[in-house]
Amino acid sequence: MKAYPTIVALSSGAGRAGVAVVRVSGEHVRFVVETIAGSLPEARKAVYRALRDPDGAIIDHGLVLYFPAPASFTGEDVVEFHTHGSRAVLSRLLSVLTHLPGVRLAEAGEFTRRAFEAGKLDLAAVEGLADLIDSETEWQRRQALRQMEGALGQAAGEWRSALIKAMMLLEAEIDFSDEGDVGGPLIAEAVAESQGVFDGLRVALGSFAVGERVREGFVVVLAGPPNAGKSSLLNALARRDVAIVSPIAGTTRDAIEVRLDLGGIPVVLVDTAGLRESGDEIEAEGVRRARLRAANADLVLRLRSPDSEPKRYDTGTTGIAVATKLDLGGSARPGEIGVSAVSGAGLPELIELIASRLGQLGQTEPALVTRERQRIAVADAAAAIERAAILPHEQPELIAEELRLAVRALERLIGKVDVEDVLDSLFSGFCIGK
Repeated sequence: MKAYPTIVALSSGAGRAGVAVVRVSGEHVRFVVETIAGSLPEARKAVYRALRDPDGAIIDHGLVLYFPAPASFTGEDVVEFHTHGSRAVLSRLLSVLTHLPGVRLAEAGEFTRRAFEAGKLDLAAVEGLADLIDSETEWQRRQALRQMEGALGQAAGEWRSALIKAMMLLEAEIDFSDEGDVGGPLIAEAVAESQGVFDGLRVALGSFAVGERVREGFVVVLAGPPNAGKSSLLNALARRDVAIVSPIAGTTRDAIEVRLDLGGIPVVLVDTAGLRESGDEIEAEGVRRARLRAANADLVLRLRSPDSEPKRYDTGTTGIAVATKLDLGGSARPGEIGVSAVSGAGLPELIELIASRLGQLGQTEPALVTRERQRIAVADAAAAIERAAILPHEQPELIAEELRLAVRALERLIGKVDVEDVLDSLFSGFCIGK
């Protein structure tokens, strides 16, 4: 295994806390522990120690946990110091550690990158870990956890193995085609083997739309005429003042977005300009944008105030009819759900209905493909297999070449080839201690 400099970083959240975790990884871990905390503790057994600077002065008292290579997160020797989360303690401890010979502060995502390069995680699992750290809702947590645990990497490995088997059959056909016991049936078997992979790739691609939405959030647009209560409802659902509320019609000109967790589902709630004909150039542009956002939304809440008639907007998107301002004496008509942003009446029922509608767009199992990079790699593999399937069986060399391209696409998917730029971009988004 390649030797790297020993790195150190705060792995818990920054700022004042009851407990903080400082992680060290690399070949100098034994020296670090013996210098700071005395003798090396038994592997994976937390011991309580005084942590001292090189002059013998106590920095803090805390737990020391040692994980010897290769059975650690990074595949290297790793130690964790669990200390009090005081800024002064952490500043002193990190200062002492980074002044030890051969030890430096870790870069963003460097611990995880070492885990990837040591074969502890494939690229799809690393992306799942990044999503898990960023997850805000239950759906996001479940999907990211499945990715981090290697669901996509395992599937890609099975697809790759099946394609390699098909390529071996084609090689046998090419090398031994003059022998009587080897012939055309091998090509048919190879094509059938690759077709099974193609079917699995198509299913994975079909999950991408939902997988991406779970990562980024389902888009729910508030639509309706001016003064229908869109901004008030946005503020009520967000539980904070996001949009300006005014009795003056046309206050909202541009879309206002807020990310929410509604029933465990990630949602991007969008307040839009009131839908009406206007001679004001700026308001007219806002109305145009509102119609465009509604047309591209996953769900549209069609709002109506007590003094207006129900109106359907031809957005082509599934919607929920909402009667607003119940506190002013309005009432819901058949097919509508009544709410009041002031009193909160009807809001729990509305949230439940939104979650139910969006839940119907999802699936029981979290998606396999959740990022555009993954979608492209899977689509490239499927396209290569599709090209192989239509080639004449008299051209096994060409069939084998297409399957080789499919295998290479799957290797890009899990990070075996052509991923350096992806790695640089991905790990730069991690925190320093991860």
